[in-house]
Amino acid sequence: MPVSPPIPKLPPLRALRAFESAGRLGSFAAAASELGVTPGAVTALIKGLEADLGAPLFTRQPRGVELTALGAETLAAFTAAFDALGLATRALWSSAAPRAVHIATLPAIAQLWLSPRLPALRSLAPDIAISITAMEAPPNLKRSPHDLCLFFSDGPGQVIASDVIYPVCAPSLAPRLQSPDDLAHVPCLTDSAWDQDWPRWLAAANTRITPRGPIFSLYALALEEALNGAGVLIGHHPLVAPHLESGRLVAPFALRLPVKPPLRLWSARPLEKGHAARRVADRLTGQE
Repeated sequence: MPVSPPIPKLPPLRALRAFESAGRLGSFAAAASELGVTPGAVTALIKGLEADLGAPLFTRQPRGVELTALGAETLAAFTAAFDALGLATRALWSSAAPRAVHIATLPAIAQLWLSPRLPALRSLAPDIAISITAMEAPPNLKRSPHDLCLFFSDGPGQVIASDVIYPVCAPSLAPRLQSPDDLAHVPCLTDSAWDQDWPRWLAAANTRITPRGPIFSLYALALEEALNGAGVLIGHHPLVAPHLESGRLVAPFALRLPVKPPLRLWSARPLEKGHAARRVADRLTGQE
């Protein structure tokens, strides 16, 4: 009587994901952040995988980890496989919920640029449900459940607006600012994520003062304080333009400094005409 050979046991998918993420990012901690687990969990998963294989995939060093020859040789294939799995899953989600669109963007863009446009989007496309996730860095759209990314980026995609920076303040504060040197005598508001805004603009203005003032972890909070007259903020034009148009903010100096990268919208795959994500993208880029 024929006997079927035993089916080889495959390594756990979670362990393979931990290996691929740690190998691609070069760090167990970065892999843990990406996968939403602890660094200890990543370490345990990779140790278990190495035990199953009977060979090491990483060399542990005081300052981090490095792929062994075996790990480096096989990493690309696993990256391609997980990217393909992520795209297939994204297609499955899109087919299951064809009228739902998920957008990932910076907190400042979500609050100051995207949110004011949502009423018009809902009016033009009432059949589409739009969800927004605010995050500090673009996700890997091949792996994440998001349809669109909206960030200041030099990558691929459609440019929404160029970024230009310049000081802005409430009209009540403007009379105290006759030249850039006067910034030494007023609070200069800073967003911690864009802490180089002031040095870049002041260098372009040939001013050597050191700006002093409160630091905020959210640009929207810093902007609200500028609106309240609490100080001067470096404005990013796509985010402050409505307040300049309304007169709630003014730009006391003529110098406007173009900076990169621009505000850009992109997707992980071509968006078919008529698809909900394509309709939202076309409206955000002014093509519909």
